[in-house]
Amino acid sequence: MIFVALVLLLGIFSEAVANVPVSKIADTWMVNIDSLSKEEDLSTSWQPVERHFKAEGKKLSCSFVLGFPYIFANGNAVKLDVPTTYENEIIWTPAKETIEIFEKAFSKKYVLDTNAQVLRESVPTVPEKVSSSEASSSSSAQIQVSSSSAAKASTEKPIVRKNAPAGSREVKNIVIDPGHGGKDPGAIGLITNEKSIVLAVSKLLEKELVSMGFNVKLTRSTDKFIQLSERPQIANKWNGDLFISIHCNAIDGNKDRKEKTKGFRIYVLRDPESEEDRAIARRENKVAKTYGDKNSKEELSPLDWLKIQARLEQYKQASYTFTEKAIKAYEGGKISKMGSGAGGAGFMVLVGAFMPATLIELGFISNPEEERYMNSEKGQKEMAKRIAKGVQQYKEAIDEYLKTLSH
Repeated sequence: MIFVALVLLLGIFSEAVANVPVSKIADTWMVNIDSLSKEEDLSTSWQPVERHFKAEGKKLSCSFVLGFPYIFANGNAVKLDVPTTYENEIIWTPAKETIEIFEKAFSKKYVLDTNAQVLRESVPTVPEKVSSSEASSSSSAQIQVSSSSAAKASTEKPIVRKNAPAGSREVKNIVIDPGHGGKDPGAIGLITNEKSIVLAVSKLLEKELVSMGFNVKLTRSTDKFIQLSERPQIANKWNGDLFISIHCNAIDGNKDRKEKTKGFRIYVLRDPESEEDRAIARRENKVAKTYGDKNSKEELSPLDWLKIQARLEQYKQASYTFTEKAIKAYEGGKISKMGSGAGGAGFMVLVGAFMPATLIELGFISNPEEERYMNSEKGQKEMAKRIAKGVQQYKEAIDEYLKTLSH
């Protein structure tokens, strides 16, 4: 009898899902989605640059962009109470909604064991004589994690919350940051300086965006000095949906080098991939040290990147989307793109912005031809129109994304 019971137990548990790791992150129980997917024989893929995760199989296909509060499962958008996240090199999804998705797809029940910090499949035990009340109590205990929330999910449609984070809500408020100003001239060319060009372009960009229906704020509208660390805080105060810092690029060197080095480039806040991007960030950040900004530094350390990485995940994908749209809108003009047109580095002006954020280097003020164009009324109008077009296309892309959530 003991042998038979043991065989039965082994047979019952042989097809059960092994313990999947869970963790409590910021007061919410989260599931290792990659581990759970593989336990259910789903193939998984992770694209770190796009921050896109996908799991596919016969019964379930689900995907999401890290930091957004939605998971697409079998063609439906499931709204999450908290966004997906990345911690300790693991992709985590909220346990409640993840359990709902997998229970529906695989027609089985899961138990969230918070003491052991695992998710496991709810399996029957060896049959024993139990009263009907005990059986009812046991059954309700096993499915309590999913029953109420599953019923809720079946009656609710995904709704974009009004207090959703920037990047996952309608794009309305644009914050433009004309770099430098006042006692800080920025890079100096042969006929003008950076602070004057970027202020002029920013004002024209404001005018263009207002005519398109956006709410627009400038961190400075006059020749005024503002510390680097204060600029993203201003954007946060205004509840911005997109933060755009406008600058001009520059290099040192002889006449030949300056004439050959040209082009626009649009940056997001990320660990620099090249020494060139690192040097550009150091030049832009140098103002912090020069003018006594104690909250800024010339270069972010590995520890700094570690501290801000989790927050960056929430807005990085949207920042990439705007960068892509802005590059397409800006190229074709007088100033061509430098390389791919996109870059990433530790610009202090972007640190602390709780929204999608980019820094646009309009062109090289150290290049005589580009300086003349950027200093001209015609050039400034054209640059402003092209950036505004990029903002509009970014808004349309976000609108399309939000539209999919309502179906």
